[in-house]
Amino acid sequence: MAAAGVMAAGAPLAGARPGRAAPAPIDSEIPPATRPAGAYDQYVARLAAEGRFSGVVLLSHRGRTVLSRSYGMADRERGIPNHEGTAFSLGSAGKPFGAVAVLHLAQQGRLSLSDTVGTHLKGYAKDIAEQVTIHHLLSGTSGLSTPDEDVQRVFQSREEVHEYHEQWVRQSVLVAAPGSRTSHSGADVGIPALIVEAVSGKTYWDYVQENVFGRCGMTSSAFHTRPRWLTDEHIAHPYMTLADGGQVDAVRNLDKGSPRPDVLGKNPGRSFIDTPGDGGFATAPDLVRFACALGDGTVLHRPWAELLTGAKIPHSGSSFGAYDMPVRIANGQWVFGRGGGNPGVSASWNIYPYTGWVGVVLGNCDDLPLQEITSRETQAITGASPSDEGGG
Repeated sequence: MAAAGVMAAGAPLAGARPGRAAPAPIDSEIPPATRPAGAYDQYVARLAAEGRFSGVVLLSHRGRTVLSRSYGMADRERGIPNHEGTAFSLGSAGKPFGAVAVLHLAQQGRLSLSDTVGTHLKGYAKDIAEQVTIHHLLSGTSGLSTPDEDVQRVFQSREEVHEYHEQWVRQSVLVAAPGSRTSHSGADVGIPALIVEAVSGKTYWDYVQENVFGRCGMTSSAFHTRPRWLTDEHIAHPYMTLADGGQVDAVRNLDKGSPRPDVLGKNPGRSFIDTPGDGGFATAPDLVRFACALGDGTVLHRPWAELLTGAKIPHSGSSFGAYDMPVRIANGQWVFGRGGGNPGVSASWNIYPYTGWVGVVLGNCDDLPLQEITSRETQAITGASPSDEGGG
């Protein structure tokens, strides 16, 4: 089943903040490939018709929706279709919210990016406490390695999730000199979240809800618990593919795990709430609001927002590491954003600051070709060929 909703180019984004209306875009600024019935729209429609896409795609220019499409079901059991107001699990696409929270405290002078782990947290090994800085963690250059998570555990409360992951990141060990490229996972994500809590006196979830989602006007975004995921008709359920090729609702089948090698045995529904520093749920329009708030100084003062997205670590070609996100150059312009995935979960948001575009892809089924979709998005917006985009 497919459901589609479209707003013509130039239509205002629903729920835009009063007094912040964007100027109507000049028609020549809207590439044909981005418009309804354009190349990108046709491509996503083909994927949906082939059963390879269930979710929402949205293209926004200067805060105004150019293209919004919804396909498939948010909850097959209850017959609820996906739509623009459906909130999707973000996976790693929610990690930059943690970096924003840290920078929000930094701009208030409550912490410094050069602070070491031991400045704010106790109980870490001496080499980690004294050598690894917040900058190292946010840029994925901590030199830390974190043990594999227990993906079979079914959590039953926020407190259980918090206690487990606090102890989990404390098991990290220094395997390379701080400043060496590692990853944006494990301790690199979990320790900054614990620092946010230590400095603010609030849980990570509450701090981000108030100071990121709240400041951006992201009224449909939250760190939902599993009971809410099961009952709220506005939240998409993840449809996970099993070894026999069948699909199940992961959150209603906690005994089932993914057969994919990269997430072997994992089921996103087993966590009662997403790990501090990771995940969350958002709608496509809310992610546009986040992008707009980064650009206009609402969520961070402009210099701090530029620090968030500034290229710091060279990756490959024209792709670089920023704070909790990759950034790249495509056809002569910067692209900032983050993707994420779990069994039955795909998410991506990209900001094109030179031209005022934002692209969002949110999906709730396996086998969705997220990297290919976002590549087509970038081509539609920038005119870039795949070879122009670089990595990341």
